[in-house]
Amino acid sequence: MGNAVSKPRDDRQKDLLLPALDQIIDMGHPLARLAALIDWKFLDDRFGSVCQAGPGQPGLPTRLVAGLFILKHMHNLSDEVLCARWIENPYYQYFCGELSFCHRLPFDRSSMTRWRQRLGEEQLVALIQESLSVAHKTGAIGPKDLERVVVETTVQPKAVAQPTDARLMHRAITKLAGLAKRNRLPLRQSYLRLAKRATIMVGRYTHAHQFKRARRQLKFPRTRLGRIIRDIRRKIDGDVMLEARFGALLELAQRMRTQDQHQRGPKVYALHAPEVDGIGKGKARAPYEFGCKVSIATPVTSPKGGQFVLHAEALHGNPFDGHTLGPVIADMEKLTGVEARRLAASTSTKGTVATTTRTGSGSGSRGRSAASRLPSGAR
Repeated sequence: MGNAVSKPRDDRQKDLLLPALDQIIDMGHPLARLAALIDWKFLDDRFGSVCQAGPGQPGLPTRLVAGLFILKHMHNLSDEVLCARWIENPYYQYFCGELSFCHRLPFDRSSMTRWRQRLGEEQLVALIQESLSVAHKTGAIGPKDLERVVVETTVQPKAVAQPTDARLMHRAITKLAGLAKRNRLPLRQSYLRLAKRATIMVGRYTHAHQFKRARRQLKFPRTRLGRIIRDIRRKIDGDVMLEARFGALLELAQRMRTQDQHQRGPKVYALHAPEVDGIGKGKARAPYEFGCKVSIATPVTSPKGGQFVLHAEALHGNPFDGHTLGPVIADMEKLTGVEARRLAASTSTKGTVATTTRTGSGSGSRGRSAASRLPSGAR
């Protein structure tokens, strides 16, 4: 029973009292035609690889998950709007593999968030591979379109509040006190009420340009956060279970407490998302953006079927744009199977020599290259 209860399985069946979806919809609709062209078995193998063997309820069918992600990004919808439209649109349901019309959602909206957290880079790249494969099959994009490429880096913003020292330390005090309460760990004092008032006063003094008083108030939450960290460490010393529960949060809180505005290197901008980077883009309205630097590669000219994304990669740690150009080109050529002959990049990469390993047109295995899945005469 090992794989049966852990791996996603698609056991959906036709309803005997309802007509089949393929009998009540137009099979010439673009979504119905696209559903017939996509290799769902390929996506099922990639998405199903993230599930571990063991007890537990099976996950949602991978075709349902992949179809929801494709529809979400195809129409630029939020999770809430996508779920509302899925209920009333039979073409959405057919695209996701339903056999009969559903009047209720067969999944919870939070399942999409959990699947996004579960999937890794390899699984998400599979969506790009399959989209390029379908585009090649239908003639929407050709090898010529893949030879002239634009590579651009930008910031993918994260939904975090504007980070300030007072707000971050107050948030750390709140989370540490809440975690201690849930684990029945008594603290000498939680400082929740006093730290909240000090955080409010820091904002008021800063708004009034009374920076000396603001710095004096800022010392209060920093000092009290240090007391809570030392108090918790004393009381969990020797308890392996509590050390595992508090370890990550204590480390983040200590980093947050000791970091300085002018220090170099990584900083903590959000407790719930410590991977967020502060990136200066030189914009007058937003000098700094908080998120992750990403690299996007697209054809220079719009192909016959519209614009396509050839490569997308998250660049953690805010690396220099010119240092990322070489690996990005190599990964893109490995993904498409076509050598990029002309490259257009931003001025931030000026003076950088990109050395890449050429893969050659139409070489490689199915999992590595979308172009390799074409007939030899079509490449």
